Amino acid sequence: MTIQIDDLATLRIDRSAPRRRPWLPWLVLLVLAAGGAAVYPSARDWWAEQRAPEVDVVRVTQIAAPASAEAEGLPVLVATGYVVARHSSDVGVKVGGRIAVLRIEEGTRVRQGQVIAQIEHADIDAQLEAARRAVAEAEAQRVQAVAARGEDSRAVERQRALMKDGITTTAALTGAESVLEVSDARVKSAEAAIASATARVRVIEEALENTNVRAPFDGSVIRKRAEVGETVSPFGVAGQATREGGAIATIADLNELEVQTEVSENSVAKLAANMPAAVKLQAYPEVTFKGRLRQIFPSADRAKAIVEVRVSILDADVHVKPEMTASVTFQEPHRQAVAPSAAAPAGPTILVPKRAVAAQGSQGTVWVVAGGAAGGLLPALRAARIPVARALREI
Repeated sequence: MTIQIDDLATLRIDRSAPRRRPWLPWLVLLVLAAGGAAVYPSARDWWAEQRAPEVDVVRVTQIAAPASAEAEGLPVLVATGYVVARHSSDVGVKVGGRIAVLRIEEGTRVRQGQVIAQIEHADIDAQLEAARRAVAEAEAQRVQAVAARGEDSRAVERQRALMKDGITTTAALTGAESVLEVSDARVKSAEAAIASATARVRVIEEALENTNVRAPFDGSVIRKRAEVGETVSPFGVAGQATREGGAIATIADLNELEVQTEVSENSVAKLAANMPAAVKLQAYPEVTFKGRLRQIFPSADRAKAIVEVRVSILDADVHVKPEMTASVTFQEPHRQAVAPSAAAPAGPTILVPKRAVAAQGSQGTVWVVAGGAAGGLLPALRAARIPVARALREI
C-alpha cells in the first residue's frame, strides 16, 4: 500500500476531544480499599457483639447424705478374705460300713438330731436280738431261783417249828438253813445276769444308733461327700474333710455368716472389738453389706506375720454364700459431738470443680448462670458473680 504525501497533509489531531485519564480506575480501587480497611474493624466488632459469648459451663455434683451416721465412719483398713459360716461341721460316721440310706442333697435344710444317713447294720440287729433273748433267759432263771428260795425258806421255818417241839435235830435245821443260803445266792446271781444282759442290750443299741448319722445342729447341707453304697470309715485324719475320714456331708448354719480375713501385725493396733465394717463380695461389687468385727484371734502366725480376724455380716441375704471372696473395709466408729436427739440431720455434700472458682479478694467466687424465661425463642439467661458460700446456700 502506498501512502501519498497529500494524504499525510490531511491528517490532524483533534484537540477538542476529551483527554483520557488512565490512573482513574486505580484511584477508585485505592479509595475502596482504604474504606474497607476502615470499616472492617467496626463490622467485626458489631458481628462479635451480635454473637453469644462462648463460655464453659460446668455443673455441681451433689452427694446425698448417709442414711445412718454410724455407717459412714472413716475407712481405717481394707482386707480381703472369704465368707465362712460361724457354725460349720463335717459330719462323719462313728462306725465303718457301707452307706445304706442317704437322705440329703446340697441345699437340704436339716434340724438338730435329724438322721441324714444310715450305715448297714444287719449284723448289729442280730446281736441286739440275741442280747434281748439273753435278758429274757436271765429273767426266767431269776424266777426259778426266787421260787426255789421260797421253798427253802419254808423248809427252814418247818425245821425251826419242829426244833421247838423237840421232834427234829439241830443238824436238820442247820442243813435247811444252808440250802436257803444257796437259794438266796442263786437269786442274786440271776439278778446279776439280768443286769449284765440288759447292759449288753444297751451296748448293742448304742452300736445300732452309731450307724445313724445325725445333724449336729440346725443348718443347711452345703456339700455332700458320699453316695449310697460307698464304704466309709471313721479312722481318718482329724479335721480332714475326705471320704476316707468318714465325712458324709458338710453342714453349716447360713444364718450366721462372717468373713475370715487376715491382717498384718503392723495394722492390728488399728482394730478394736465391735468396730463397724463394710463388706463387699467379688460376685456382687455393687452391693455393700453391714459388718462388725467379732473376733481378733489371740495368737498370730509367726511365719506370715499376720493375725486372723473374723467379721460378722449383719444383713446377709441369699446371695451371700460360704467360700465367696469378700473385701472388708474397717471403719472408724462415728462419734457425735452432741446428743443424738439434738443433732441436726446431715445435709448433702456439694462438689464444685476447682477450675470454676475464681479468687476475688480474700474469698472465692463463681459465676452462676440463672434465669431462663418461659417466653420467646431463646431463654433469657444471665450470669452473676457471687461468693462460693452464697452459691452453695442457693443450690
